[in-house]
Amino acid sequence: MNNTNKTLLAVLVIVIIAVFGYYLMNGPDRRTTGERIGDAVDTLPQGLGKASDQLGDRTPGQKMGDAVHDAGNKIDNAAKGH
Repeated sequence: MNNTNKTLLAVLVIVIIAVFGYYLMNGPDRRTTGERIGDAVDTLPQGLGKASDQLGDRTPGQKMGDAVHDAGNKIDNAAKGH
């Protein structure tokens, strides 16, 4: 295989991974009602607003964004000594 073919193959693999990742992060919420309620109950210690968010239709990307935001808040609070 020459360099052009290797480069073309690498670009093709990256595009396939990107499309697959986009589909996963923006796909529909497939949780059952019971799973949503369970997630809401698990989130109650973080506040009623966050618990109620768990009951709605949310993409995995939105949920991951919330998790990153919460982790940032925890790091910030730890740095401030709270």
